[in-house]
Amino acid sequence: MKKTAFSRVVASLFVTSALVVSQAALAHAHLKTQYPAAKAVMDASPQALTLTFSEDIEPAFSGVDILDAQQQPMPVAKAQRNGRQHNQLIVPLSQPLPAGSYQVNWHVLSIDGHKTQGNYSFSVK
Repeated sequence: MKKTAFSRVVASLFVTSALVVSQAALAHAHLKTQYPAAKAVMDASPQALTLTFSEDIEPAFSGVDILDAQQQPMPVAKAQRNGRQHNQLIVPLSQPLPAGSYQVNWHVLSIDGHKTQGNYSFSVK
């Protein structure tokens, strides 16, 4: 009888631990969609980049850099969180991008304090 109770306690602790760990993994802000899309070939320069995440983000600790094919940074305005959609970061471009390939490097802090980062690329004809 005692062995069965002990087994139940151990199983219960295991399940509880698994749920806590899985909730923590889901709390990170992962990039869901972006404009321009990854690997997109644009006919013209976008006016801004729009990145949408799985969680709300802290704009003061989030940012985006755009690098050209020679890894030179392109001028961008300060990234802003969408006023209505707090999981969306908008990055206005200071000037149109010339034809070429670009890499977008992003980093965000979700409102629960988790940092994530990543990158993707797109091209302008």
